[in-house]
Amino acid sequence: MNRPSPRGKRIPPFTVLRFARYLNFLCNLPEEVREISSAEMARTIGIKATQLRQDFFTLGGFGRQGRKYDTRVLEERLREVLALQGSQHMVLVGAGNLGQALANYQDFERFNLYLRGIFDTNPKLIGLRFRGIEVMGLEHMQDFIREQGIELGIICVPHSVAQPVCDALVEAGIKGIWNFSPENVLVPEGVVVQNENLSVGIMNLSYQLSIARED
Repeated sequence: MNRPSPRGKRIPPFTVLRFARYLNFLCNLPEEVREISSAEMARTIGIKATQLRQDFFTLGGFGRQGRKYDTRVLEERLREVLALQGSQHMVLVGAGNLGQALANYQDFERFNLYLRGIFDTNPKLIGLRFRGIEVMGLEHMQDFIREQGIELGIICVPHSVAQPVCDALVEAGIKGIWNFSPENVLVPEGVVVQNENLSVGIMNLSYQLSIARED
């Protein structure tokens, strides 16, 4: 069967997000579920079955109406497309409440994402351990990243220091940044960033709720 290479062409961002939702759904299925229909999967995720089949058609061999999908084969293909087959290591900057929650999040490992270092400037936090990882002073961050060859960084710091922390991560060799600070950080060409502004998210939710009430 000829299948398009996951790196042969760029996938639209919204399609990538749907792929991630599909993979997350498959990973949460009970172990005994080995097949699933497009209608079942789409209904649970909350999208149209036609959209799901169209997305899977781009993966090659999964878009046939009336035929159930092999959940293990589909999961493997999605991991391939989303570049989750090999291990990727991360550091986290900011060990406050949100940082601690992310440090304690165990599902990262299901997608071959592994937290290796946590950094902060607060003396009360330095030395604490989260899931066996000791919080180190920020002054050790760049050497640690270079020595470990880490390419992914998570930012959970106040907006006033978010950009300097981002710059330090990039300088140390980080190629991908997941930013939870209120500041949309800027990165140079060749570095990718995912800005997760929680305030923007909750404001959007508030608006959507107001629309739902009117309906």
